[in-house]
Amino acid sequence: MHPTATPTPTSRANVIPHGPAPATPSADAERLTGAQTVVRTLEELGVEIVFGIPGGAVLPLYDPLLDSTKVRHILVRHEQGAGHAATGYAQATGRVGVCVATSGPGATNLVTPIADAHMDSVPMVIITGQVGRSLLGSDGFQEADTCGITMPVTKHNFLVTDPDEIAATIAAAFHLASTGRPGPVLVDIPKDVFQAETTWRWPVQLPLPGYRPTTRPHAGQIATAAAAIVAARRPVLYVGGGVIKSEAHAELKQLAEMTGIPVVTTLMGRGAFPDSHEQHLGMPGMHGTVAAVGALQKSDLIIALGARFDDRVTGQLSSFAPNAAVIHADIDPAEISKNRLADVPIVGDVREVISELITAIAAEQAAGAVSDLTAWWAELDHLRETFPLGYDWPADGTLAPQYVISRIGAIAGPDTVYLAGVGQHQMWAAQFIAYEHPRTWINSGGLGTMGFAVPAAMGAKAGRPDTCVWAIDGDGCFQMTNQELATCAIEGIPVKIAVINNGNLGMVRQWQTLFYGERYSATDLGTHKFRIPDFVMLAEALGCKGLRCESKEDVDRVIEEAMATNDRPVVVDFIVGKDAQVWPMVAAGTGNDEIMAARGIRPLFDEE
Repeated sequence: MHPTATPTPTSRANVIPHGPAPATPSADAERLTGAQTVVRTLEELGVEIVFGIPGGAVLPLYDPLLDSTKVRHILVRHEQGAGHAATGYAQATGRVGVCVATSGPGATNLVTPIADAHMDSVPMVIITGQVGRSLLGSDGFQEADTCGITMPVTKHNFLVTDPDEIAATIAAAFHLASTGRPGPVLVDIPKDVFQAETTWRWPVQLPLPGYRPTTRPHAGQIATAAAAIVAARRPVLYVGGGVIKSEAHAELKQLAEMTGIPVVTTLMGRGAFPDSHEQHLGMPGMHGTVAAVGALQKSDLIIALGARFDDRVTGQLSSFAPNAAVIHADIDPAEISKNRLADVPIVGDVREVISELITAIAAEQAAGAVSDLTAWWAELDHLRETFPLGYDWPADGTLAPQYVISRIGAIAGPDTVYLAGVGQHQMWAAQFIAYEHPRTWINSGGLGTMGFAVPAAMGAKAGRPDTCVWAIDGDGCFQMTNQELATCAIEGIPVKIAVINNGNLGMVRQWQTLFYGERYSATDLGTHKFRIPDFVMLAEALGCKGLRCESKEDVDRVIEEAMATNDRPVVVDFIVGKDAQVWPMVAAGTGNDEIMAARGIRPLFDEE
């Protein structure tokens, strides 16, 4: 076995929870092919679903997979769909998503979803076929250096050249993917290793001697953070996707309520704290609420929990939250002080960090340290009352996309899982749907991958078949991966797709409107002008129910008809205005003080 990247050193046992390693196998020990070993290992690890598509180098794996009664294979129409489906499954369930592809183009088609999962810390295991060992490095048919190509976008990857190491390597991949900071792990297996015989051993020792994620925070740092929190006069809880990954939402709510501190949840953290809670100010960042952006900008203490101070939140980093000290808690030590210097760095699992902060703060409060945030809340309440989220109806009589999305959220309710592609519809879905629970909002955050929604919705619905799943997609994104609706129809995965059809690449058009003198270069998709494709007819051709909505009066009726259809996927073509824009907005390269409202740029956060 040749590992092609060094795991991030970070604490858990190096043996998977199946007991000690077995002794040397007896002469009558069970013999399996490498491919059979892969399938048996997946079964032992509790894998329910694998998304994939066969090809020559991985074909030996597909033969024993046919016999498995525990692992369901879902045949996708493109490897990118397999990768995003695995992400949707993982994000919706909290389990490791699994996908399979063949060598060469099969593996390279997975690079985008692997990079997407890496940016958003999604636990995923990718198994790829490779040319036979004798052909490695020869530029053989459909050969690609899969490990080399994916090294920058995986948490770790392996090339298995010994069939005896298959089970241990795959078990290690699942352990790596799901512990510490989650992420994608790839296992590349040559065709002849699949075909070779080996002795079945289970349980196995994990080949990870240097991998020990730090989960328990340092007590001294916790004490320092607690003292800073009770002393702060303008604190903010800045909550990222790590809170959802660590299942820390209940602890977060307790921490917020015991301190009275305002909460902002990032694009990846939506649902970690209920939108309906009076302490929630909404989403910060480029298209965040004025109150959330203002809270961070004017704070004297930022308590960052499972967030990474990315550029979409900070804007121009040099002018971000100039008067704030920072407590930064994250399980990945590489993230702390990467972008913004942490005054109190805390490495650990966010759930454990919050639990220990609660205990330490309770002790501070018992000793008489009580924060008075009355003035701070008065200021923040003024911001959210003065600058609520809103929108205008298009002058041409078409639908307001914000209205459509808000009605989907209201009718489908907070227990639905919502997904989005990337662009204006993604931001509107983050803004105008109320998220009350974790794992009910799934999108491509860090990489910003168009075409994410449909296959990710497929994965989410496959993982949670009893939950309603709505994908909010754009007409541009939808045309990239809608072929997976055929998979959904055949496999009995009744997702619901709302196509927010404005006839354009909407976010690009918005930037052209604002910054390029309304010169609309290469953004008109023709879906309004020519109705090419006709999304209703396309939906029917793919085995789905197709609906169209063009008037405000029909919005609720059409959504309810989609909600009532559960025997097949549904696609609703909502014809919306082409010039609707996402507000508020912090333009790229500018500071959060220059947040733009629909009326233009104004200094919302004047110096005190």
